[in-house]
This record gives sequence, structure tokens and C-alpha cells, in this order.
Amino acid sequence: MSSQGPIHEYDGIKEEDNHLPNWWLMILFGTIVYGFGYWLVFHTTKSVQTHEDVYRTEIAALKKARQADSAQPLDSFEALLADPAKLEEGKKVFASTCASCHAAEGQGLVGPNLTDRFWLHGNSAEQISKSVTDGFPEKGMPPWGGILGPDKVRKVTAWVLAQKGKNLAGKEPQGDPLE
Repeated sequence: MSSQGPIHEYDGIKEEDNHLPNWWLMILFGTIVYGFGYWLVFHTTKSVQTHEDVYRTEIAALKKARQADSAQPLDSFEALLADPAKLEEGKKVFASTCASCHAAEGQGLVGPNLTDRFWLHGNSAEQISKSVTDGFPEKGMPPWGGILGPDKVRKVTAWVLAQKGKNLAGKEPQGDPLE
């Protein structure tokens, strides 16, 4: 209670002129000091990276890495076909991404047989690479270019080229006969 007595009294309710409790004042002033310090550190001096700054840094590093990957010259298909290690890498990628539809050796399950002389979308290296990269979503083949990247697409293409003409028993011929 204040030493001055009630300021107002109405219906038996008295308004007193009391001081705020000290713990309320400590919280109030502590919050003001903390807010000022936060503003100073994060918005004025920029001495601490915000989440947005970290995000921008990571995106810039990712873009730089992708540019470095795309700037490297890609091996020609002839060089890939002559390199057993790269063909083996292509086979591993084929096994993990393509074999569920084209079978382990490319003889065809749901997808067409890749070992015979019949092709739906062309059998040149560029046409096969385009088929892998862009896919045929309307026929159930997803575009793998964005997932695999250009290097793995070229290795898979080289492996498919190496399988061409093996005529493994599998799915019936589809498409036009090409040599």
C-alpha cells in the first residue's frame, strides 16, 4: 500500500499507487538490455552469421561445385567403351537405376530390350544419352539426367552401347530395326 492512500475508490474497489515488484522490473530491464544486445550483434555489426547467411553461403558453394563439374570435359563415348573400369561404373549405375525396368543385362522387363536391334527412340550414343537424360514420363521412364548428372549418364549410355547387339533372351522386340 502506498503512504498516500487510495487514489480512487468505486464500489468498494480501491486503486492504490503501489510500485511494481522488483522481479518484474528486473525482467523488463533485462529484456530491454538483451534486445538491444541482440540488435547490436545480429543487425548492426553482422559479427554472427544468420541462418539466411549460412543458407546463401551453402547455395553459392553448391553452384560453384556444379559449375566445376560441368566445366570438366566429358570423355567421348569411344573412350568410355574402351575403358573397362568406366563400363563397370556404367553397369553399376544401370543396375541401381535402370535394371528394375530393363533387367540386369538390359534384356527388358517392363522397359524395352536394349540388347536386340529394335529401338524405339534411336540407337546412337546421342539418342540413347538423350533418352536417359530426358526420359519418357508418358511411357513410365523418368528423366535421370538431373539425378545422375552428365558423367553417370554418359557411363550408362556407354554400357548400353556395349550391350547393343548381344540379343539376350528377354522381352519381345519393340520399335524399328536399326543397325
